Amino acid sequence: MPRAAIAVLAAALSLSLASPAAAETDGVKRIGQETANPRTPGTLRLASYNALNLFDAHDDPMLQGRNDDADDTKPDAEKKALAEAIRAIDADVIGMQEIESFSALQEFVDEYLSEMGYKHIVSIDVGQERGIENAVISRFPLSGARVWPGYPLGGVHPEKYGDSRNWYAGEPITFRRSPLMVDVTVPAETTGTGEPYEFTLFVVHHKSGYHNGYWREAEAETIVSFINDFQRDDRTRNIAVLGDFNAQAHEKSVGLYRERAGMTHALGHEGRDRKELLTHSSGRAIDFVLLNRAMAGELVEGSPFVFATPVRPEDADWRTTPAPEGYASDHMPVVVDLRLQDTPD
Repeated sequence: MPRAAIAVLAAALSLSLASPAAAETDGVKRIGQETANPRTPGTLRLASYNALNLFDAHDDPMLQGRNDDADDTKPDAEKKALAEAIRAIDADVIGMQEIESFSALQEFVDEYLSEMGYKHIVSIDVGQERGIENAVISRFPLSGARVWPGYPLGGVHPEKYGDSRNWYAGEPITFRRSPLMVDVTVPAETTGTGEPYEFTLFVVHHKSGYHNGYWREAEAETIVSFINDFQRDDRTRNIAVLGDFNAQAHEKSVGLYRERAGMTHALGHEGRDRKELLTHSSGRAIDFVLLNRAMAGELVEGSPFVFATPVRPEDADWRTTPAPEGYASDHMPVVVDLRLQDTPD
């Protein structure tokens, strides 16, 4: 066989052998929608986004052993992709999860989103062993921020986690990651109604793990009790709950918000088969925006969407497959538009 033919054959064989590995690292947008919905004029755009370990390059000496964050810095490429997604959705207020600290979030906003107008930031340490917390970035003033680290939820952890020993057996159940509560005020000069628009926002990141349903339910029951206390005092108070619920809409921990606090799913998705409404790379919808009765009337019909960003192929192992180009997070941002005027309950 001529040498030229041998060279061509060798090159073709090399490409064919390399293609499966290359395909594994190609990013795909397989959940959510590829284009953000246009902004509805005269409205507030609210979003939830799990940023997937937004850690800075500074080592936290309080985190040691398996939770040491010295090597957890979020890669620059992922930070840029995260910022690109945030620019694309153009939300006024974003509730975020998996944030290392206020300083890490402020640094990210200053470096990657300085032109976006996020002048108001809240991120409060809750003592979570992995060093992550919930946060809010906003174009409008934030006040009354509160967290509940170590708050007792009632009862103790069971002996078993599925068929295995429960690491926390017998210990009191507390928030794994305290919710963050904050009041948002859209000034009167922005609303166009002559009155400010105000709402209370809960950012949640419920406990993960298939067998931790009992823990998520305890967390949800307690947050629902907080919401109901507010609603009893003032039935017109606007309240939104958003974040990473680590459970699907049909599961009990999510249902508690609907059944006991009268909250509405802004995206209205009870089913699990519409890929444009899935929010996590595992093929599930586990990130939600919930609105109470006082606030649900302000939701702009047709405005909610899940924004697609590149993720690993469906059959890829996230533990061994490198993050693809354009990868920001394993979660997609969930976005809604709200009218800046209170509607009758």
